[in-house]
Amino acid sequence: MQHGHSSSSRLVYLDWIRVAAFGLLMLYHVGMFYVTWDWHVKSDHAGHALEPLMLLTSPWRLTLLFLVSGAATRFMADKMTAGALAGRRTVRLLVPLIFAMAVIVPPQSYYEVVEAIAYDDGYLAFWGRYLAADPSFCDADGCLEVPTWNHLWFVAYLLVYTLLAALLLAAARGPLLRLGDRLAARLRGIALLFWPILFLAAARLLLLPLFEVSHALVDDWYNHAVSFAAFLFGFLLIKDGRVAAECTRLRWPALALFVTAYAAYAGYAWAWRAEDAVPPEALRTLMRLVYAVDQWTAIVAIIGFGARYLTRDGRLLRTLTEAVFPVYIVHQTIIVVAGHNLKPLGLPAPLEGGLLLAITAAGCWLAYLAVRRVAPLRPLFGLGPAARPAPPAPALDRIAAAE
Repeated sequence: MQHGHSSSSRLVYLDWIRVAAFGLLMLYHVGMFYVTWDWHVKSDHAGHALEPLMLLTSPWRLTLLFLVSGAATRFMADKMTAGALAGRRTVRLLVPLIFAMAVIVPPQSYYEVVEAIAYDDGYLAFWGRYLAADPSFCDADGCLEVPTWNHLWFVAYLLVYTLLAALLLAAARGPLLRLGDRLAARLRGIALLFWPILFLAAARLLLLPLFEVSHALVDDWYNHAVSFAAFLFGFLLIKDGRVAAECTRLRWPALALFVTAYAAYAGYAWAWRAEDAVPPEALRTLMRLVYAVDQWTAIVAIIGFGARYLTRDGRLLRTLTEAVFPVYIVHQTIIVVAGHNLKPLGLPAPLEGGLLLAITAAGCWLAYLAVRRVAPLRPLFGLGPAARPAPPAPALDRIAAAE
């Protein structure tokens, strides 16, 4: 394990973790079709059965992704000015976000209003009203706000956090990086577990009752407190190998704490799963602390096991790393469209779910293959220009190499 500041342009284990986390996100969104939690469309087989499995990743998955994104942003920031960082990330994130809100996301909203209010005017008519910000798609629970970013809220938040990091770098690069160095030196042993858990628990206890998670950017203060803190943790600390080394050393205790906290929280959620069930306030407070333990110890264990074992680079990883963003952009739309259109077939739940997974995986991969090969599509899905093939070696060089 490397200590001090890495001279590498990337950490392989972070790429593996990022790929795996986005893979889990895709599975999670397939699962949302089958649980009772609010989502755009629902299977006729939706119920409580999958909810404990969904809780295995829901407390920490996106927090981990913000942490990894912060680390990736740091690698970029160390190679360019703050202004260049802001400009590059704006192009790579804002352009796909606007395109997706206009083209990729609308089918999700269309099938949502088809199921919620039996809308029957057809997709093109809906799309025109969607782009015109029509506020009249309403039912008893409220009105659908359009245009929307739905699952792409992560991209919007990541863009804002990156611009804030660029601003901090422009104003005080030296003090900011020295702060990271001091924190890396102090977050050792129990401190690496205790202080982040305390922060996450305080945010959940103090902010969540006031600011429910909305993904609306302007009023999502609990979510910002957790997500931006994770982004800054990754930005300031992960490139420095000391924190990863501590996570590696603590991986087994962190895993044990995670399993215990998950069992407690999933059991609590299952016991109080009925819509009208209201747990005692003392128990709810305790479970917010348990949630924080679950959230952070999972991340420490993942970084620790990842840094220890996920060290092999290669073409597969580089392909998957490139595919992540296009797949992330399209995956939820494929799930919503396929899920809604599978329902009339009346298939048994295992067959319907298996088909939905297969369609989603195949659709995502085909979309990535199309995006990577069609140059005008690449910037719309967050990819840079395709690498130019190396020019052929002169004949004399090829002969010398053959000899």
